[in-house]
Amino acid sequence: MKKIVVGITGASGSVYAVRLIDVLREQGIEVHAVVTDSGQRVLDYECGMTMEELSLRVDVLYPNTDVGAAIASGSFRMDAMVVLPCSMKTAGAIAHGVTDDLLTRAADVTLKEGRRLLLVPRETPMHEIHLENLLRLARAGAIIMPAAPGFYHRPETLDDLVNMMVGKILDRLGIEAELFTRWR
Repeated sequence: MKKIVVGITGASGSVYAVRLIDVLREQGIEVHAVVTDSGQRVLDYECGMTMEELSLRVDVLYPNTDVGAAIASGSFRMDAMVVLPCSMKTAGAIAHGVTDDLLTRAADVTLKEGRRLLLVPRETPMHEIHLENLLRLARAGAIIMPAAPGFYHRPETLDDLVNMMVGKILDRLGIEAELFTRWR
């Protein structure tokens, strides 16, 4: 069975993370999650979801303060980690090896073990420091996927836009799911 770690930070876009988690679980994939303090606030504000409710959607929900949790170790077998949404604070910390919480430590371990790390920033505009941090991460092997859904599939609802972005993330994870109409 595949295992995916989902990290949720305080950037806007928690709806993407919730949808990704739901689709991964529908596909029979084991989901481990970690949420920053600001991620919890945004998840509640944007989705009306508590940590207790999120814990019912994932296999394991780790406290971000538990830097000794399984996902902080290179010996923990997992297939990939997605930080969705990824705040510029988190991107900067990972880019510079500042791993003072579980989410950044797990991302750092994902990179050092050569596993797929997808970062989905939802920030605009970006200044030079943001761009340099993202470039540094890309050079280290991270996949940078800004939360920028397309419109060629003619979305009619907010769910259509969310599904398009989540579908693109699943493509990079090598997971089949037809969440949006592909270009023909």
